[in-house]
Amino acid sequence: MRPIIALLLALILLAIAPAHASVANAPGANLEVALVTYGPGDIYWERFGHDAIELRDSVSGEAINFNYGVFDFNEKNFFLNFARGRMRYLMDAESTGPEEAWYVQAGRSITRQRLALTPEQAAALRDFLFWNLRPENAGYPYDYYVDNCTTRVRDALDKALGGILKARLAAQAGGMTYRQQTDRLMSAQPWLMLLLDLGLGPYADQPMTAWSESFLPDELQANLRGIRVPDGHGGTQPLVQGEELLSPNRLPVPPAQAPDLRLPLGAAGLLLAIALALAARRWRTGFALLGTLYLVAAGLVGLLLLVLWTLTAHHSAWANANLLIFSPLAFLLLPALWRARRGLAPTRFANAALMLQLLAALIAVLLHLLPGTVQQNQPWILFALPVWLALAWSLRQTSCTTSDATPST
Repeated sequence: MRPIIALLLALILLAIAPAHASVANAPGANLEVALVTYGPGDIYWERFGHDAIELRDSVSGEAINFNYGVFDFNEKNFFLNFARGRMRYLMDAESTGPEEAWYVQAGRSITRQRLALTPEQAAALRDFLFWNLRPENAGYPYDYYVDNCTTRVRDALDKALGGILKARLAAQAGGMTYRQQTDRLMSAQPWLMLLLDLGLGPYADQPMTAWSESFLPDELQANLRGIRVPDGHGGTQPLVQGEELLSPNRLPVPPAQAPDLRLPLGAAGLLLAIALALAARRWRTGFALLGTLYLVAAGLVGLLLLVLWTLTAHHSAWANANLLIFSPLAFLLLPALWRARRGLAPTRFANAALMLQLLAALIAVLLHLLPGTVQQNQPWILFALPVWLALAWSLRQTSCTTSDATPST
């Protein structure tokens, strides 16, 4: 009976062994590694998409998604830290099934790329991800462009692959700039896209490599397709061993290219300039109201750009040349508009402020025409320049009219 009992116990242990096996303790040979890419969502913080590293134990069937995109609105001083550019994100891990079910319900696409990692590389990646998941290691200072949920995934894969990804992708030119990618992905929400474009400085217009452009999930997904790794037999093989669309996209797809803002913003600026010039001649109250609306908006934008540059960690907004065409100088011209409504010429102080603003706008144009200019803010120059010229001309006309009406002595 003892041999029979021992055999039964052995069979029971063999039957329940897979249930106890898990991703955390599976040998590297049993680990399957995949990049899971989720399409853009409807909410503004979902527009860039998302991704995760999936580890699957081929014996037990357990699959875990590791991602770096967790944040908490209820965190102390969250919105203040967000405004200051000091956001803190967290790493998280969830079972693949419930995670993917949420994205399916949201209508966002799910693509799974199975990656060719050796058992040693898969085990090293697993160990790193579980180490990174510890509470003391899970948080990191988030940056939209250089340290986000996708760059963390990219870097983890690169670390496991011994630096192959960075070596290959850093040598390839990227297709767009940070500004173009931002405008492209945010184009479904035009007002937010315009605000972001207005606030981006020269950092956003630097040429990118395929490595830096892989800050986006869909770019990383596309770039991995061209990577080859050693096959263990002296040759190479594709890193992506298989790609499967697990769930199709049911939301509007972002355009392939960024919208060209020069024509719409240039036309809007020209129409506003014409309206100001006509109102100055025929309806001075309307001129004062319309001019006030523009000057207040320009002044507030200038203050915001100045704060972003000097008081925040949003380095992509630093040294923004739009400060030359939208500046706090605009506030100094408000009294001149209401003097013009009463037929009074601007004061010398207002004239000096206006000349200084026109000089700043001229410098913005000249800077943009100089070779080697980085910041691509032509749309905003095309918008603001006609308006400033119309304001200057209208106030000058008021001054001339007042001078003509003053009797000589």
